[in-house]
Amino acid sequence: MSEKNQNKNKNTRSNINGVSKKTRTLVKTEDIEDAVSFFSKDETHKLRAVLLDWYDNNHRVLPWRTTLNDNHEEEEVEKRAYGVWVSEEVNEIWAGLGYYRRARFLLEGAKKIVAEGGSIPKTASMLRKIPGIGDYTSGAIASIAFKEAVPVVDGNVIRVIARLKAVTENPKDSAIIKRFWEIAAQLVDPLRPGDFNQALMELGATVCTPLNPSCSSCPATEFCHALSIAKRDSTAAVTDYPVKGVKVKQRSDFCAVCVVELLGRETSLDENHSSSKFVLVKRPDGGLLAGLWEFPSVLIDEKTTPLARRKATDCFLKKNLKIDIKKTCDVVSREDVGEFVHIFSHIRLKLYVELLVLQLKGKVDDLVKSEHDETITWKCVDSDALSSMGLTTS
Repeated sequence: MSEKNQNKNKNTRSNINGVSKKTRTLVKTEDIEDAVSFFSKDETHKLRAVLLDWYDNNHRVLPWRTTLNDNHEEEEVEKRAYGVWVSEEVNEIWAGLGYYRRARFLLEGAKKIVAEGGSIPKTASMLRKIPGIGDYTSGAIASIAFKEAVPVVDGNVIRVIARLKAVTENPKDSAIIKRFWEIAAQLVDPLRPGDFNQALMELGATVCTPLNPSCSSCPATEFCHALSIAKRDSTAAVTDYPVKGVKVKQRSDFCAVCVVELLGRETSLDENHSSSKFVLVKRPDGGLLAGLWEFPSVLIDEKTTPLARRKATDCFLKKNLKIDIKKTCDVVSREDVGEFVHIFSHIRLKLYVELLVLQLKGKVDDLVKSEHDETITWKCVDSDALSSMGLTTS
């Protein structure tokens, strides 16, 4: 190969689908469409060795990282598998705050395991059959607890691989994510799969970080194309990778929220409402804030008025909860208590909140009997019970 061609290959960035890109110009280079050839065999062996050595000397001490001896009991392995399962769920909890949904999946998964003999499956493919366990958690459990040579891919792993090969494609694209899984499967060490997967994740979490990577302390610098490009080009940086995808424009929604306090016929208006109930509605099992409880809420137009919000709320209460303000109860008080904005990743939700105190013409217990008559799941709870409910934060 000529010196000119050698320099051309040295100044390229990888395109995970088969085309590589020069620092500022597109250049046709090696065909790496097949993910198996993304790292050469020599690179793969060396990368495994340096990452495992680094991990052995630098990893953080975590509960599931205790070393099991060769004669460990089956119960110890099961405990480790459970520990990995719960820890990965907790990681997801903090990442997306989808805690009630994930807690429900944990319970459903535990019930399924108990019903089918009480042993946690030992392969990733079998683990994925448990409710709430997907590719990431199944790979973590199978590789760390049961030493199955399967990959684990999270944001840290994607970032490390993207920088090692200066990948120029959007890491949030589903087809590209699939490629990262294939590449990680090629890299995983067959003898120490769990440790290697944790090494990749640990490297991304502590060294190859999103904004301020510590390249001087990275064990994989000799393999890092992003660092090589940054050294040659003053306008480039390691943090150029992974590339940033185009942000989806945030949607704006508007919602009328009604905190409904019910006083039964047996409750006097001059009492302190100690026997009053609050109405809660359960959100659908799919979608935003799935399965959480909330005060009655109605989506409304952006150009809303207090009167329009109250009409929409009254209609919702009558249609879905059989609370007819004109027939089944009297309004004790009704006031707007404020408005605020709740930001989700893809939605900007503005909420208009009102407090509606109603005196039922019948007993509260009579209303409670109809809680499960409709397609909407709802309930009446005491004020003391509100703090223990899985309420939405919006």
